[in-house]
Amino acid sequence: MSMTEEMQVDTSKMKISDEVAIRIEGMNKWYGQFHVLRDIDLTVYRGERIVICGPSGSGKSTLIRCINALEEHQKGKIEVDGTVLSSDLKQIDKIRSEVGMCFQHFNLFPHLTILENCTLAPIWVRKTPKRDAEKTAMHFLEKVKIPDQAHKYPGQLSGGQQQRVAIARSLCMRPRIMLFDEPTSALDPEMIKEVLDTMIELAEEGMTMLCVTHEMGFARQVANRVIFMDQGQIVEQNEPEEFFKNPKSERTKLFLSQILGH
Repeated sequence: MSMTEEMQVDTSKMKISDEVAIRIEGMNKWYGQFHVLRDIDLTVYRGERIVICGPSGSGKSTLIRCINALEEHQKGKIEVDGTVLSSDLKQIDKIRSEVGMCFQHFNLFPHLTILENCTLAPIWVRKTPKRDAEKTAMHFLEKVKIPDQAHKYPGQLSGGQQQRVAIARSLCMRPRIMLFDEPTSALDPEMIKEVLDTMIELAEEGMTMLCVTHEMGFARQVANRVIFMDQGQIVEQNEPEEFFKNPKSERTKLFLSQILGH
């Protein structure tokens, strides 16, 4: 197992609601002739933490990017927080204001300070007064344990610190759902734990989370459900204990043997 083996997670506060946060029905997506997502059905409940894993090119990142319309799906239905995703820009903006996203590469503005990166969207999108936006930003920078970096620029921070800034920046919009697209895969090994620890804290506070990751220790500790994708389809899903101990599909067994080394 990876360095996440030692993670201790307080699951007592992790309540899953029967309220639906995300509902995907019969969703398909093509890139030209390439059928990248096939008949995806997925319901995510508020407070649920889902880890999506699978080989490269299986459609994992595309799936979560479709949820906030960073990618356009061609068929089927996506509903987020009761709003059906369509080409209507107002609906897309509404969904994006409720859904935070953290990418593999941090996508911070290099010419803005950490504080300015965190206050930009609340000031421009939510019309939050600057003083209030800065107060919120400092609150979340403290939460991710880097308030002392507020007046530095991204290039002065380590990769792990930059990823924590990216998480804080998303939280400044006070999203109800967080999407993580391989948030640790661009980091040096010693920086991975600090980012995962930040994500664990979010989980303990009941944030609805979908995370594409190869960190199986994190999946075991934090997820309510692990989803395995291959060739654009959801092949298997289960709660972590069962998923790792008794995978049903041969494709899942092969993937786990390669990634866990047994």
